[in-house]
Amino acid sequence: MRRFLLPLILLALLLPAVAQAACADLVYKQFDFWLGDWNVTDAAGKLIGRDNVAHAFGGCVVQEQWTSVDGGTGGSFTMYDVSRKLWHQTWVDSSGTLVVLEGGLKDGRMLLTGQQVDRDGKPKQTRMSWSQEDGKVRQIWEASADGGKTWKTIFEAVYSRAN
Repeated sequence: MRRFLLPLILLALLLPAVAQAACADLVYKQFDFWLGDWNVTDAAGKLIGRDNVAHAFGGCVVQEQWTSVDGGTGGSFTMYDVSRKLWHQTWVDSSGTLVVLEGGLKDGRMLLTGQQVDRDGKPKQTRMSWSQEDGKVRQIWEASADGGKTWKTIFEAVYSRAN
């Protein structure tokens, strides 16, 4: 029994380092510009909520926790899927919304797209983009009901660091 104890102790000590090394590649840092505590305003500059975005699970996941000024809450888990070489995000919120997106960096912004079913059961394409602008982050959420021929902005926000 004693001869198995030392290897188990060593394994327990090394596992955290191995887990962190698993996501140490620079590709896992592509969305780090979104990390932080944020005051979120609409396009007109009115405060609409607060967002906390941080690394989770050994730095492998970007975890978001959203609270709107009217009390709604939501959050997302975003991670780089190394097996498929793309970013994946799952968003859920207190209104029952589920959004699943995938994509990556394109033209200096994080662009994720996916399918969403609205409350009437109608499918629509959806896409979100995040870009850095003067120390802030701009997020645009768009939807298309015609297969991507036209897009309508359904959410536009500017993230400013909360201090």
